[in-house]
Amino acid sequence: MHEDTCQIMLNVAAPLRSPNRPNRPNRPNRPNGSPPHQATATLLGGRRTLGTLPVPQTRADVHSALVNGVSYAILVHLVSQLHTLTLDEVAQALGMSSRTLRRHQEQPDKPMPPDLASRTWHFAEVLAQAAEVMGGHDAAERWMAAPAVGLDGARPIELMRTLQGAELVSDLLGRLEHGVYS
Repeated sequence: MHEDTCQIMLNVAAPLRSPNRPNRPNRPNRPNGSPPHQATATLLGGRRTLGTLPVPQTRADVHSALVNGVSYAILVHLVSQLHTLTLDEVAQALGMSSRTLRRHQEQPDKPMPPDLASRTWHFAEVLAQAAEVMGGHDAAERWMAAPAVGLDGARPIELMRTLQGAELVSDLLGRLEHGVYS
């Protein structure tokens, strides 16, 4: 890689290391880089939408909760928390049409199929990770909506349409969190 390219990449990412950046809250120790399940559950409505299900503590708990059934209320709550990302963008990221998403919003108590529940959880997980890295929820949404140098100019929200794309986004966030910008 040329020196100029490296310098440009560092310049674009430099604001993340700025001493003027607001302090991020203390992060809990997460074994094996596991995502912050509490932050994800909160984005999805927490106790209000999970009902009697306990907040998942492990990946196995998440799997069990999603397979045993959650309602569309988690999706409705997630969408209600978004300010920058549009309904159309979220619908596409979850693999559905905007019309279908609107219909699900009208029936929040209806059980969600496990595959859609999984995509919804994963979307919230990446959004929570972005909020942690970027210093807040609004900054995370703005980052998700903008082209990212580390993703070859792709917008993270567009990559969320596939598991592989979502992994690229999550990997980049992990690198940014640890100061690796290339």
